[in-house]
Amino acid sequence: MARIGVISMSDGRDYVHAGIADFISSTEDHLVAALIQAGHEVVRGEETISDNASASSVARGVAAAEVDLTVFHYAVWAFPHFTMLAAGATPGPLLLLSNIDPVQPGMVGMLAAGGALDQIGRTHTRLWGDPADPALIEAIGVQAGAAAAVASLRGSTFGRFGGRPMGMNTAVANTDQWQRIFGIDVEEIDQWEIVRRAELADASEAKAAREWLETHAAGVHYDGAKLTPEILERQIRSYLAVRELIAEWRLDFSGIKGQPELTQYFATMDITEAFLNDPYDWNGPKETHVCATEADMDGALTMQLLKQIAGTPVLFADVRHYHADRDIWDLCNSGQHATWYAARSADPAENLAKVHLYPEVFFFPAGGASVHHLAAPGGMTLARLTRKDGDYRMQLMLGDFETYDEQTNEALMKQSTWEWPHAFARLDARAEDFLSRFGANHIHAVPGDHRAAVRAACELLGVTLDEFVR
Repeated sequence: MARIGVISMSDGRDYVHAGIADFISSTEDHLVAALIQAGHEVVRGEETISDNASASSVARGVAAAEVDLTVFHYAVWAFPHFTMLAAGATPGPLLLLSNIDPVQPGMVGMLAAGGALDQIGRTHTRLWGDPADPALIEAIGVQAGAAAAVASLRGSTFGRFGGRPMGMNTAVANTDQWQRIFGIDVEEIDQWEIVRRAELADASEAKAAREWLETHAAGVHYDGAKLTPEILERQIRSYLAVRELIAEWRLDFSGIKGQPELTQYFATMDITEAFLNDPYDWNGPKETHVCATEADMDGALTMQLLKQIAGTPVLFADVRHYHADRDIWDLCNSGQHATWYAARSADPAENLAKVHLYPEVFFFPAGGASVHHLAAPGGMTLARLTRKDGDYRMQLMLGDFETYDEQTNEALMKQSTWEWPHAFARLDARAEDFLSRFGANHIHAVPGDHRAAVRAACELLGVTLDEFVR
């Protein structure tokens, strides 16, 4: 839910305003009540704007409350320059809202104000309708949620552990561009800090965490070589080390290079990455912390935006394989899916009952546990920020995660890397179109249809939308 400012505009003629003031207030009351009922916090302008002075002062007062979105409300004809003055005192996103009462020309007022804002290049959104219509309130909520998500990026810090992994250009972003477009700073942290601090981490907590995983996971498949209790505890201590670094550096989201140094000589970061992205660990519920494997900066940024929009953990995966006979994509990577995706349950035990910890494969000689499961079925929004000729675009689509009978699930997973986590996705995109246009090897997903909010966020950020449809 978001914090929404509401400011009503009126006619600048005293005798006209006196006759419509009650109507404006009544209409605003209905709007505010509907927004509050939907769960939003509303900051109302201290008075209806009917002169130049109030246009600036009322807008400054609402802006001081640090609202996510400011709604300029037009129940009647309103002098357009009031909107211009109020917009000048409103630094954040604007939404112009008109009623649909034919007796009062609120729509005329909104169009006149919107045209004036267009002339000076001030970005805004327009909606119209009856506050009693749930669809209108939902649409306002979408705009406010997108504005809150974008605002949450500004002033945040991304922690990058290590540099570019395995020559992966799409995992590295321009820090100046990030600061200019998204308002994000990047803190560079050497992976040696993970190794060093892991050795100093609480051994008793690591042991207790290992025993918790052995108790709650569907299986911990020790092989005496790539996966032993000692190696699993090393992975857990790495998680504790990264949590400590996140707190120390005040990191809002992060990415870990992993390959090849850690995966060859220390341990894989699968446990670390999975449980950072989870809404729980062995200590109980916690805030999710977006962490991208291979220190994928644009991947982590996509995930952070989706997290703020959807309010759920965000899936990270390779686009591993296309099963043409089924029109199904195997989204699978080296063990990083949050365990929450196994059942998408608020109960960790229900999710972990579908999770196996398998020894890592030959890619990773240092060993460790891979967090294996199959993502639960359901509708998904899939997205990825990519760059084309230096400019950002949001590649967006709907999809469905599917599961089949146990024999089919196993057969499909064994065609790629069994030990890693999988999601079988039916995308709302033709395979030839997707493979020709998609600008990265990593993709990200959240449950539900959040395309409207993603579109709104892209408009606020000035990021081009590249939407896939069949």
